[in-house]
Amino acid sequence: MEPQAESVLHLCAGNLYGGVERIVAECAEDRALCPSMQPSFAICFDGRLGEEIDASGAPCARIGAVRVSRPWSILRARRRLAHVLRAQDPAAVICHSSWIFGLAAPVVRKTRSALVLWLHDRVSGTTWPERWARRTRPDCILANSRFTASSVPALYPGLSASVLYAPVRADRSGAGRSALRASIGVDEGTPVVVTASRFEAWKGHAPLLAALAQVQAPWQLWIAGAPQRPAEGALERGLRERAVQLGIADRVRFLGERRDVAACFRAADIHCQPNTGAEPFGLVFVEALYAGLPVVTTAMGGALEIVTDACGLLVPPDDERAVAEGLRRLITDRETRARLGVAGPARASELCDPARQLAALAAIVAPLDRPVVPA
Repeated sequence: MEPQAESVLHLCAGNLYGGVERIVAECAEDRALCPSMQPSFAICFDGRLGEEIDASGAPCARIGAVRVSRPWSILRARRRLAHVLRAQDPAAVICHSSWIFGLAAPVVRKTRSALVLWLHDRVSGTTWPERWARRTRPDCILANSRFTASSVPALYPGLSASVLYAPVRADRSGAGRSALRASIGVDEGTPVVVTASRFEAWKGHAPLLAALAQVQAPWQLWIAGAPQRPAEGALERGLRERAVQLGIADRVRFLGERRDVAACFRAADIHCQPNTGAEPFGLVFVEALYAGLPVVTTAMGGALEIVTDACGLLVPPDDERAVAEGLRRLITDRETRARLGVAGPARASELCDPARQLAALAAIVAPLDRPVVPA
């Protein structure tokens, strides 16, 4: 007789969509790969994440939009979460940010569920969500990289984290290379550089434009993503203006929100994200490697745990000339592009194979002691 699967409830805000939400969606989509764990989900805000979890068929509760400035919204969400916990009695509750941990911890502590914080970003212990989270010590901390794990003592002195790289699958959905390139308006002979991320300044959009402006060989740049906040909209408008100023606007395509990013990657030739700040992990690098793209990024943070000289180029921080030289080399040298690209899928699978990573998550969660709740 097979042992009963451990029930696990994943909690996420759900109002934005980025790497964290992609990981949560992956846990839902690939849940059949780990029979020893039975995941369910709860989110505060409806949006793309909720849609993707629903499409996967995994149970997903809505506990209501929360605004910290509106205390009644916190109380309402906690009541709804308490109802979900009573109904499901999960072995563990996994919170995917300090913010959701601060919201949920007082409720979870009244149940028999182990309380897990999965950190997808470095912590300093100084932001208000982190101070909120620090009121409760988790039973277990997961970190998405060694880089993130090294920051844990700043939030919880004396505690350490288990490093767990995100489960990420090779996505083969979407249009074929030729059809997608034709739809965007680029011929097969023009090398395409692609970047896909939130519109945040540290993601390196501006240095990427400046670097490509130094490359005279033919190229086209695809920028995938749509602003989700007013500041991101202002950054996008500034980037459009900067492309005009640099004289490269005719070679830059702003693709907007794409739910076929994997197809866009397969249709491109190079992935470049020259961060000016460190990525906690770098999910997009893994997705690019799965697509067979050589990765050009900055040598810091989580990228150092993903990109090697077998599958990409690591450039010094704040060095647009080095970014330009790396891109020039790959744009003009098809053989080097191909050599680095071939190594990508194996490297991505080595780090993030979903079946292995979900089994590793189950192995971490299963031994956790269920708290004894006073009668």
